[in-house]
Order: sequence, then structure tokens, then C-alpha cells
Amino acid sequence: MDQADLDTLIEFLRFPSISTDSASKGHVNDCADWLVARLQGAGLDVEKHSTAGHPVVLAKNGHRAGRPTVMIYGHYDVQPVDPLELWDHPPFEPHIEGDRIYARGSTDNKGQLLAHLLGVEKTIASGKDLPVNLTFLFEGEEEIGSPHLEPFLTERRGSLACDVVAISDTGMVAPGVPTFTYGLRGIACIELTLKGPKGDLHSGIYGGAVANPATAVAHLAASLHDVTKGRVQIDGFYDGVVPLEQWERDAWAALPMGDAEMLTLTGSPALYGEEGYSSLERTWGRPTAEVNGIGSGYQGEGSKTVLPAEALLKLSFRLVPDQDPAEIMAQAKAHLESHLPPGVTMDIAMGHHGKPYKVDPHNAYGKAAQRALESTFGKAPALIREGGSIPIVQSFKEVLEADTLLLGLALPDCGAHAPNENFSLENFAAGIQLNQRLLEELAS
Repeated sequence: MDQADLDTLIEFLRFPSISTDSASKGHVNDCADWLVARLQGAGLDVEKHSTAGHPVVLAKNGHRAGRPTVMIYGHYDVQPVDPLELWDHPPFEPHIEGDRIYARGSTDNKGQLLAHLLGVEKTIASGKDLPVNLTFLFEGEEEIGSPHLEPFLTERRGSLACDVVAISDTGMVAPGVPTFTYGLRGIACIELTLKGPKGDLHSGIYGGAVANPATAVAHLAASLHDVTKGRVQIDGFYDGVVPLEQWERDAWAALPMGDAEMLTLTGSPALYGEEGYSSLERTWGRPTAEVNGIGSGYQGEGSKTVLPAEALLKLSFRLVPDQDPAEIMAQAKAHLESHLPPGVTMDIAMGHHGKPYKVDPHNAYGKAAQRALESTFGKAPALIREGGSIPIVQSFKEVLEADTLLLGLALPDCGAHAPNENFSLENFAAGIQLNQRLLEELAS
């Protein structure tokens, strides 16, 4: 590992660029300025664009006719650090232990983003010409759903036109196994507030006379699934689902990440999910409904015999081709309304959403990406989908009419979004090489 590259990564990771926290707005902006200076130092033409939220940073080399135009996307914002007490070291004071660097944003997405930036820097510094027309697009709102990026793309569709987009914000199936992700699940989020009496009541005096919002919210949560088969019980939920192809099921079954590894990685006592599918098939190629948060009533030590006035339920739906988030949210709303117990009212707030994404891994760009991965890591890449969502990927498809190549450098135990998030320094160094080989392969 080049010490200068490591020092640059440490400097980048020190910015507490938490996009969802208004108190961190200045830090997010400072992080954008740091990227601007770095890109200008590399000799690229750089623009920093204000949005209604956090800035977008654009950088380009000299574009010439006859060469493919490649956009490399990344995000410099990070998740909140809570619960802080579970971190072994302060989250914005990078700590190296073994082959890992620990800090918030180390994997998601600063380490992966910086590998591409350094790859380009090194190519230019060596005196070589970049073999493609390159556009860097770095945003500061991915962790809050990229609310201002699609309008930004639409307004600048002409100047941002490209042949293909490359992103490293996904994972590897195992250490040393290069991984090409050709699909992502979409997402739709909903939050419910159930209200009963005008205030908390004594459960002895009033219990049995009025409805309990806590009981009602538990009923709604339980209504979402057939627990014996693991299937979502919302009418029409599976109507748009494209079945998995047999080559996908065969390829995934051969990967070094099966049910046993999933149990070890998660620490769960048993696997659970939709009947008839492996854990990888469920997380990569099948839709889900998940309870992300539920709460009501007294949460302190001991008993407090209260009948709560309100209850909350947060839901997210992970979607696959060809499900539409708007349709799923409408179906979920109808389901929840039809299963609402009497005696309570319900407010439904629709949250952020994004469409699922899939590209043919066997097209020309997909094959170029696989050659770059194989030459970097020395073995043929695994072809996978991922269960997470990057909503802007579908926007690249719809607005710029460009497919996206997802070249992950994150290990399964990187702790993204969790305390002690970490990034493999070996993968950081490999990512720099991957950038250079990818651009060469895309140009050939």
C-alpha cells in the first residue's frame, strides 16, 4: 500500500459528512470542497454545483470525438454513527488494524470512490492520456435517497450524456473473489402512525373498553406475511416479479457464500424467508416486506400498566424487476387500510423509493467490466445481483439512457451503515488498478 494513498484516504475519512444531519451541513460542504481541490490538482476541469440540498461535484478530462464517454459515480456523504458507544474508536478518526481501516464511510463510499479518483490521478501523473472521455459525478445525498440528483441529471442531460456509468458502491461475495453486480433491488418505504385515545390510559380502568394502538400495530405488522411460507400477503405484490433465470440460480449456488455462510455472517439462529428459494436467491432476486421499526407504550424498566395513545410502524419493501415502487406503495396502503382494526385511526406517510435495476451482464460493456475485474484479481468474477438499493442507478438508465457497471470492493463483513465500518486496504489498492484497467477495457 502506497503511504501517500493511505494518507489521502485518512484525510478524506475525517470529514463527518453526514447528509441526513442538518448540523453536519458545513462538514458535507467542506468534504465537497476537498474533492474539488483534489480533482483540480489532477488536472481535470471541475465544477461544484449547489442544489437545494448538498453539492454535486463534476469533473471532466478533455473530451474528444471517437472515444467512449464513461461516467464514474460516487457519493461522499455517509450514514449517521449511532450508536456511538458501539464503536471501538471514534468514527471520524480513522484507525488501522491489520488489513482494515476503520471509520464511518470507509467502505460506503469514500474508500471505493477514492480508489477510482486515485486511479485516474496516477494515469494522468504518469504522462499517459486517459483512454476515454471521462466524467466524475460525486454527490452528497445518496444516503438520503439522492432527492436532488435526478433533477440535476435531467437539467444537464446533454452535458452529462455518456455511454456507460461505472460505480463501486457494492460488495464482493468473498475476499479475493472479484464480483460484478448486474442487478439491484428497488425500495419503497412507508411509515404509519396509529392513534387511539387522546392520551395514555390506565390499562386496568380502560382496558377492554377502548382499542389499544399497540395491539393494532402488532396486528398490522403480522398481517404482512404468511409466516409458514415466508410470502408477502399483500394482494398483487408478486404480479410484476420476473422469475429468476436458471443460469442465475446455478451460478449463485456455486458461489462461496451459501446458507451456512449466511448464518455465520448474520449470527442468526436460523434462516427464514420465502419457501422454495435459497438465502441468496431471496436477498438478490426476490422481493420482501420488512418491519424496520415498531414502537408504542412504556419502554422503561419494570411494569407500567398503560394503554398507549399511539403506535408507530416503519416498513420497507425491497423490489425486483419489474415491480414499480408507486404500485407497491399503493397496494401496501390498501392492504394496511383493509386490515386496520376498529377503534384506531391511521396516518400513512410515504417515504423514499427507487426502482429495481438489472443489466445484461453478457453485453459488451459487461464483458469489458469482467475482463477488468479478472485482470485485477487474477480470477474470473462472480456474477451476482445485490439486495440493496442505489436508486440513482435507474435514473441513469431512464434520464441518460446509460447502463451501469457495478464493480464492488466491499467485503461481506465491512459493517457498512453499522458501528466499526471498515474497508480492506488490499481492496483499496486493487480498486486503483481496477479503475485503470476498466478504462482501458472500455476503450478497446
